[in-house]
Amino acid sequence: MSDDIRVLIVDDQMMVREGFSVLLNAMAGIEVVGEAVDGRQAVDRVAELRPDVVLMDIRMPEMNGIEATREIVAADAEAKVLVLTTFDLDEYVYQALRAGASGFLLKDASARQLAEGVRVVASGEALLAPTVTRRLITEFSKLAHAPKPPALARIGDLTERETEVLVLVAQGLSNAEIAAHLLVAESTVKTHVSRVLVKLGLRDRTQAAVFAYEARLVTPG
Repeated sequence: MSDDIRVLIVDDQMMVREGFSVLLNAMAGIEVVGEAVDGRQAVDRVAELRPDVVLMDIRMPEMNGIEATREIVAADAEAKVLVLTTFDLDEYVYQALRAGASGFLLKDASARQLAEGVRVVASGEALLAPTVTRRLITEFSKLAHAPKPPALARIGDLTERETEVLVLVAQGLSNAEIAAHLLVAESTVKTHVSRVLVKLGLRDRTQAAVFAYEARLVTPG
């Protein structure tokens, strides 16, 4: 059985789908197993094909990428969605992350960046590089009065070190970078991250980063 990362491409533009398919199929260890033309079809195709990563456009007819992402992760907690967008300051990117996407890429990303993004998300990491995180801060600050999720009430359950790790995750640091910053083993960081997710009822690092901004653990500026 192949160990290739299985990818589903979702976009209403045929040329975009075909372009990404060619790029990704040329990369070692990645296989495009299907395509979908809108969010509704994406939900059905994910249930049928069980891809490792879904490349999801945001603006589509029938059902947009945000709603599709929400339905996909609700049906499968292990689903990995990588949002594709034309604008890195797109307000819909923030909504997609809240819906359960594991990160986002610009549509003009290079073939190498696209493949690396797929691999990062497939491995269970969040695709939130520091530059991306800084861009998103603008959206979080605009939504200062947005309703707070119930998980915020559980922030007091975190230890001081767990809170520290959560902040570093929100700043876009990897486990290895957090370990170096805190002078602890990477396995210790992984344990802290796992405990944070369990205590706060979050599914992955991306939602942890969203939580940290909404809880004002990390603030713009």
